[in-house]
Amino acid sequence: MALAIFDLDNTLLAGDSDYLWGRFLVDKEIVDGNEYTAENERFYQAYQAGTLDIHGYLRFALRPLAQHELRQLRAWRAQFIDEHIRPIVLDQGRELVELHRDRGDTLLIITATNRFLTEPIAALFGIDHLLATDPEMAGERYTGAIQGIPTFREGKIKALEAWSKHTGHQLTDSYFYSDSHNDIPLLERVAYPVAVDPDPELRQQAAQRGWPIISLR
Repeated sequence: MALAIFDLDNTLLAGDSDYLWGRFLVDKEIVDGNEYTAENERFYQAYQAGTLDIHGYLRFALRPLAQHELRQLRAWRAQFIDEHIRPIVLDQGRELVELHRDRGDTLLIITATNRFLTEPIAALFGIDHLLATDPEMAGERYTGAIQGIPTFREGKIKALEAWSKHTGHQLTDSYFYSDSHNDIPLLERVAYPVAVDPDPELRQQAAQRGWPIISLR
């Protein structure tokens, strides 16, 4: 039984859930529109360029979670999922997930986006195993900090190795599907790396290394 690992944003989804969540917060006037939009765009461009300060970004992105009660956050999240995520779930992404499920493979999503946002998205695909950046909680409120390490770049490898040790799964017969050059460190570690609608840098690296390049769009 193989391990099928999927990136989420711009891989199984036709967009970036974290970035879209920021726009949702602006549209709902939950955050200051001009300031938040500028910062959200700056961090997103840094991510695309491979220069993202992940800890700086997480301090920014998790601040709204710390400013509101959990019940209100969950209500906003449900609206966000229905209005902004369901429409960008890729049909061919679902088909790819189901192909691996039918083979009996273990399905895992690994994403730098925080667990509060991505847990219900993973559920849309029927995927129980999720490695995501964990926001810290104190009682029934988020603190704005993180618990553990961010699941970003090499952090994805560390999180996956810890999960594999705990669950007994091995990377010797594993697939990883991703769109981003930020995931090259993990793509290098699996048996079957696959570039999905890749950004220019990943497309070039995949072509040079002979990795399959596919589109789910």
